[in-house]
Amino acid sequence: MCATLRHTNRWKDEMKVGCPREILDGEKRVAMTPESVRQIQKLGYDCVIESGAGVAAGFADATYVEVGAEVVKTAASLWKQSDIVVKVRGVAAKEEKHLRTDQTVISILWPGQNSALLETFSKAGTNAIAMDMVPRISRAQKMDVLSSMANIAGYRAVIEAGNQFGRFFTGQITAAGKVPPAKVLVIGAGVAGLAAIGTATSLGAIVRAFDVRPEVAEQIESMGADFLMLEFDEDGSGEGGYAKPASPEFIEKEMELFRAQAPEIDIVITTALIPGRPAPKLWPAEMVGLMKPGSVVVDLAAEQGGNCDLTVADEIVTSENGVTIVGYTDFPSRMAAQSSTLYATNIRHMLDDLTPEKDGQITLNMEDDVIRGATAVNGGEITYPPPAPKVQAIGKSPAAEKPVELTPEEKAAREIAEHRRKGRQQIGMLAFGGAFMMLVGAYAPASFMQHFIVFALACFVGFQVIWNVSHALHTPLMAVTNAISGIIILGALLQIGSSNQIVMILASISVLIATINIVGGFMVTRRMLAMFQKS
Repeated sequence: MCATLRHTNRWKDEMKVGCPREILDGEKRVAMTPESVRQIQKLGYDCVIESGAGVAAGFADATYVEVGAEVVKTAASLWKQSDIVVKVRGVAAKEEKHLRTDQTVISILWPGQNSALLETFSKAGTNAIAMDMVPRISRAQKMDVLSSMANIAGYRAVIEAGNQFGRFFTGQITAAGKVPPAKVLVIGAGVAGLAAIGTATSLGAIVRAFDVRPEVAEQIESMGADFLMLEFDEDGSGEGGYAKPASPEFIEKEMELFRAQAPEIDIVITTALIPGRPAPKLWPAEMVGLMKPGSVVVDLAAEQGGNCDLTVADEIVTSENGVTIVGYTDFPSRMAAQSSTLYATNIRHMLDDLTPEKDGQITLNMEDDVIRGATAVNGGEITYPPPAPKVQAIGKSPAAEKPVELTPEEKAAREIAEHRRKGRQQIGMLAFGGAFMMLVGAYAPASFMQHFIVFALACFVGFQVIWNVSHALHTPLMAVTNAISGIIILGALLQIGSSNQIVMILASISVLIATINIVGGFMVTRRMLAMFQKS
């Protein structure tokens, strides 16, 4: 089979990109916005949208007409005239009858869980591009739907948790008493997890996070959360920046960690997903039973089976011990305007890569890593699963070598050796300086030598005195400045008793200005340090 398949429209000059209205209950997002229509038209395509497709996201039909899109009344009409159909959700059973040969559907398809849908595409001869299968490499970040939607979902998860939680996130001291801060545990530090961590910490909560990939520890800690380290020699990093299934031994250690955390945690947000597999069960009913009444679990993996045993998709349930489990599957849809804008941008970038000539003709280049990874069906042939990505999204951190602990005898020997080394270095510098002075004195006049010795002493003494001041009192840049000022002061003091009145005046002025510079520098530095100190 040819690696590159180019679709040429024989009946129209330009291919049409159509966007139908989402028919899934509760889905408010739309795959094309007026702004994305402008960008898609620059690629050489005509744009068609079903009437009312963007209303729930805040985009009226008139706004599409203003940017040059054609608005059609029915879904049947849109599917009939569209060469490329862009959607948010996968093709529903009602829409399968509209599929035809040489048509391309771009959508979130979850091909690992929807093998029957792939067969339908194959039989119809329709090409299928799964936006959820875009490999997580640097070049493909602009079309990474899972990241853009997960970012919104992580933020919204914290908002929904706060809606169900009966207290403040931040600790407060009021006239009526003290309110402790909420303790939040985020399981999974992908895009959604990091967004949840950032939102929870900004609200003042004490946040802890866990991930099977040790390389994300630095990211977690940089956002103000505590990384829960699991003492187990296993790397959970999978392909494409996702996690991989863990071993039974690792899972048991993981459960032990969670059992210790469950009794004191107020809010748990689970985000763990494995591509092509049901969501792993990370928060079983046992953990829910250990939590305090009034606690909240928000399961972002509810659509793929849930990370919690008690999760019910699209519902909020309460356990026997009073723990609320939120199983919404439409977190991005609850912020439809923002999520539609991001998703439409992802779609537009995908079309940009699919149209290398910018001539309104789609090209499925199966030699391109991104296009190959996202293409689930091509020319009637099922191409899922794709080959493993060549580049990891997050590079594995090299194992840090533990410093060797020295015995007291070894430490003493090292200190003696260091003192001897410094002594030899100082003797060598003095010998070199003396030889240099003798060489200069053999040829230079006496008047020059007098001033030269004063300059050398000023440099040495002034630099040593000022440089050895505590680093807390000056930044590295100001340390150099103050050392130079110290040289000036010492040199001026040696000249201030000169019989020459002009020299004496200049020396006095130098002492005054350099002193002002040093004292002022220290005062400014103290004020700067005070700005970063907690009261």
